[in-house]
Amino acid sequence: MKILIMGAGRVGTSVAENLVSEQNDITVIDTNVDQLRYLQDRFDLRVVHGDGTQVAVLEAAGAEDADLFVACSASDAANMVGCKITRQLFNVPRRIARIRMPDFEDQPELMGEEGFCIDALISPERSVTAYLHSLIEFPEALQVVEFADGRISVVTVRVGHGSPMAHHPIAQLREVWPDVAARVVDVVRDGRPLQADRGTVIAPGDEVVLVVDSRHARRAVRQLREAEKSVRRVMIAGGGNIGLRLARQLAEENYSVRIIEHNEKRCEYLVAELPSSVLVLHGSGTDEELLEQENIGDMDTWLALTSDDEDNIMSSLLAKRLGARKVIALINRPAYGELMQGSHIDIAVSPAQATMSELLRHVRRGDIVVAHRLRQGVAEAIEVIAHGDRSSSKVVGRAVGNIRLPKGASIGALARGDEILMPDDDTVIETDDHVIVFVPSRQMMPRVEKLFQVSASFF
Repeated sequence: MKILIMGAGRVGTSVAENLVSEQNDITVIDTNVDQLRYLQDRFDLRVVHGDGTQVAVLEAAGAEDADLFVACSASDAANMVGCKITRQLFNVPRRIARIRMPDFEDQPELMGEEGFCIDALISPERSVTAYLHSLIEFPEALQVVEFADGRISVVTVRVGHGSPMAHHPIAQLREVWPDVAARVVDVVRDGRPLQADRGTVIAPGDEVVLVVDSRHARRAVRQLREAEKSVRRVMIAGGGNIGLRLARQLAEENYSVRIIEHNEKRCEYLVAELPSSVLVLHGSGTDEELLEQENIGDMDTWLALTSDDEDNIMSSLLAKRLGARKVIALINRPAYGELMQGSHIDIAVSPAQATMSELLRHVRRGDIVVAHRLRQGVAEAIEVIAHGDRSSSKVVGRAVGNIRLPKGASIGALARGDEILMPDDDTVIETDDHVIVFVPSRQMMPRVEKLFQVSASFF
């Protein structure tokens, strides 16, 4: 695809880095020369210096034959205007805007052809908040993502020593928990993925990626890891947009929430915006005296959500040492996240990966409804709708065992109407099935996309 990205900030850089690795033709537009030079030196892409809301700049960037325009500058207004211009003057087929204003998505008339011509909104703050919320709801999990309108979950869990599945091959999964509709699609051991098959023996400490009927998710997770005490007390360091959104949502669900913010004016704003049950503290998450004073040792979950990676890491290490049961840190730099997760920091959350999951379904070919990155962005799980018939499709009318998926990729589940199926090799894919596919490497995605594209004769 030929993709134009407006904005070379943190979100734009992440989008460019992820999409350029999949052999897309990327052009990035920004007014910051230094940032453009950094991108050009590091990645195989083209840069254009200028304002992405100016017609001449868009023309120079090649908007006339672009397939996708992604507006992710720091300005909501500029992103909206950029989408409108690329649609009305250059007829770019798809336009995506990063919008921070929370109420914009509640005004669909502003997005359509009569408005700003935006096909889809991405909101890193919304994506990360939803991701963090799922981790609080599932304290045993390292990652939880949903498909088929929440009816199917893909959960990553570190296997505990007391797990009934430990020391058993994957083939015995149904014998160990016969009443649970679930399937193991990936196993990571010592940081390296295994080419797991039915004979792979699960060991304590393995990270297991599980596709499961959401109704059975808690039972399945607790078969892999000892049940943890439910979360009631939460402390958040950082009262930015993500901290505010998460604190508000948790307070509405009757969690006990405390939020620490170093900026006094922001504290006043938080007090005005949050329910009275949320305790807002003026201070730093790295202040040991403050944490002890606020009984950090009694907290079920600590979340470090500032915009500074080093602060998030240091405050999380401190919170863990002072007795917080589980610590989660927002870490932008991938190298930091990979280094810290699983050490004294239980989960390192990458805002970039959460944002990419929201964006990917608009980039992928075929009728892809949902796409999520797994394993620090290395693997991917998608929900794709099967279309066509046996003559026009490579999957419809064929048994799962006969579908030529790339090595390591697998079909984990099907949503067929109201029914959730964990297919075996003999299960036949029907038209309109929602198929959950696990893909262990992003480089395999073009082959998976082609499988689910119907031939021209179907139309």
